[in-house]
Amino acid sequence: MNSQSGALTHLQADGTAAMVDVSHKPIQKRVAIAEGVIRLQSATLEKINQSTIAKGNVLVVARVAAIAAVKRTDELIPLCHSLPVQHVRIDFEEQPAGLRVECEVTTTAQTGVEMEALTGVTVAALTIYDMCKAVDKTMSIDGVRLISKVKLPA
Repeated sequence: MNSQSGALTHLQADGTAAMVDVSHKPIQKRVAIAEGVIRLQSATLEKINQSTIAKGNVLVVARVAAIAAVKRTDELIPLCHSLPVQHVRIDFEEQPAGLRVECEVTTTAQTGVEMEALTGVTVAALTIYDMCKAVDKTMSIDGVRLISKVKLPA
């Protein structure tokens, strides 16, 4: 929704989908941070930490997958703008119930990188799920959300 008018910005008057025109917006440095949690058994987390998952080093692969996904978000979500991604940071933090994934994305553009950060978190968690599904049937992905977005002078 457009925060000023309350209108849905991806819909035209006749209800058809449209990419938002951002050509009037200034180019600014934009940073977005998203997070999510993949819940898994402690034995699975131990295998991840010891790099004994048969498919390889889970967190290395998840980080690379997340970065690749961030760079291709516009190919996955039809109305996203193509953005020059300048930096991606993926962090994993152990929690009692699993791993917290955080993704920070930076660009200098006319629109933000919220969708890229959310995509990075989601793909990292999905990659962990894929790599560990043979040893843990209880995994779940929860709480994927945007936690911060800022605009700074270019």
